[in-house]
Amino acid sequence: MIRLDSRGLPLSTTSDRAASRYREGIDLLLSAWPGASEVLDEAIAADPDFALAHAARARLYAIRTEMAKAKAWIATAEEVVARRGSERERSHVEILSLVINGQSAKALERALAHADTWPRDVLILSLPLGAFGLFAFSGMAGHDQARVDLCERHARHFDADDWWFLTYRGWSHAENGNVAHGRALTQRGYDLRRLNANAAHALSHAMYEGGAHEEAEQLIADWLPGYDRSGTLHGHIAWHSALGALERGDPEQALAIYADYIQPSVTAGMPVNVVSDTASFLWRLTAYGHTVPAGLWEAAAAYSRDHFQNAGFAFADVHMALIAAATGDKAAVEQRVKAQMDMIAAGGLAAGPVVPAICRAALAFAEEDYAACVRILEPVAAEVVRIGGSGAQREMMEDMLLLALMRSGQAVKARALLDRRLHRRPSPRDTRWHGLLAA
Repeated sequence: MIRLDSRGLPLSTTSDRAASRYREGIDLLLSAWPGASEVLDEAIAADPDFALAHAARARLYAIRTEMAKAKAWIATAEEVVARRGSERERSHVEILSLVINGQSAKALERALAHADTWPRDVLILSLPLGAFGLFAFSGMAGHDQARVDLCERHARHFDADDWWFLTYRGWSHAENGNVAHGRALTQRGYDLRRLNANAAHALSHAMYEGGAHEEAEQLIADWLPGYDRSGTLHGHIAWHSALGALERGDPEQALAIYADYIQPSVTAGMPVNVVSDTASFLWRLTAYGHTVPAGLWEAAAAYSRDHFQNAGFAFADVHMALIAAATGDKAAVEQRVKAQMDMIAAGGLAAGPVVPAICRAALAFAEEDYAACVRILEPVAAEVVRIGGSGAQREMMEDMLLLALMRSGQAVKARALLDRRLHRRPSPRDTRWHGLLAA
């Protein structure tokens, strides 16, 4: 009897329970929902030689940036799959091993080839997708379009009610500018499986990109109480709600959300989310003219000291520089920039010169040298997309340029940038800023 995964692909296990637990564990993993680890452990207990269950366990540890554990689990998966595993399963394990061992470019190449042969192997297809996927962190400028192209290439292989594929296909379209279509697809995926943090997250993004800020806040307010605080996206989804409060000009509500759900002492989020969410929220709060309560920047800095100390991860680099600049650690920013420049000179740092430029611009902004910030950031503004993440996350860099233009007396350029933003996406905040420039 052949056991199948949730998308109909054969599994090399002789245990019905192992196959059943694996199917459930993968769906929980793809939903960013608590319980995936425990369910996958049950699959392994039922069949200790089930390689894909070991590999999925490794993937969960990698998501949590627990890399020593991830490497141990994927090594076990490689050993087991060599003894008992199909061609697909060996490829599946090898690709996850490449990701976990830091060979991202090769992993992306192999994942795309794997998807051409086995498009319904959704754990592998998921790797290039999302704001933190292999495309986003590849350093390429066209990663938004690349995600759409990948989804559309394989759409025919998925059922119309595949909640996972609908969610990621919709998110990809919304991030790439086709917001109405993306939101409709994502809404369908969300309706099919509401116990899915990735769907709630993707839908809030689509609403944000469409200017539906109040709808996004209401979605999160209604949905978040049903998501356990141990969920990896709990704090990050709350971050979206805090941004909505800032859009409305309500810093008290935004700070309350930050205190309850986002700050390092209360969240169980992935380190990359905790560092970027804290840095970007506190930066926005300051830049928009509000007061950051005493100790919040210092708490963010204390948390960050245990993460991303080595330069080279572009998305983390710019947020680490924001924290250092905001806390007056100019030497840390300069040291990170020097390391980045050395990497570029040696042919590394895929995102390129835009990364040290953002770090230097953040320092200039923190020092209130707005003219210098403009000189540094304006020439590379079109390259910011290379750092990865989502449009909502990268918007902070555009805000930095916009505010630096306004504060350095370059009103004509500031109005032009605001006009483009308002045309792209209505925003109460941009409307207020436009009014200030017109006064």
